[in-house]
Amino acid sequence: MSQVAGTVGPMSAPGDVPSAILERLRSICRSLPETHEEPAWIGVRWRIRQRTIAHVYEAGPGRAPVRPGRPFTEAILLTFRVPADDLLGLTADGFPYFRADWGHNVAAAVLGDHTDWTEIAELLTDSYCEMAPKFLIARLPGLMVTDRQPQPARGRRQPGRGAAPRDR
Repeated sequence: MSQVAGTVGPMSAPGDVPSAILERLRSICRSLPETHEEPAWIGVRWRIRQRTIAHVYEAGPGRAPVRPGRPFTEAILLTFRVPADDLLGLTADGFPYFRADWGHNVAAAVLGDHTDWTEIAELLTDSYCEMAPKFLIARLPGLMVTDRQPQPARGRRQPGRGAAPRDR
């Protein structure tokens, strides 16, 4: 933890997040059009314009959200946006996902050896689609845009959804 001049208490610095986790997140976020990385008040965040799509930090004492049974202390946390209709489904099973204490559509994930990075990439793409303008969302490969929500490109079948309907 680093001490930042003019603040009270220790602050997390980018160096507090393991470099392997930062590199994985950087790789994912670099693939999202016009996304940039910057230091946050703790940790690191990725933004589209002035809207945060992901924020990773070390949850030290005083910053650790509480989950039933015990707090997440000394954990690496990632916060991101989720379509409001999907938030309950994502967080219902608990670890590693939970609802953040702010925002109507903010979720968090505890990152570590157990992390499914393919799922994190999908979640960060969804977060991007929640925050980015439609014309930037349209640049994502394999997606078409309808009212800010990503949809599979025509002709692609969604897993578990059956065959695509036929045109008559």
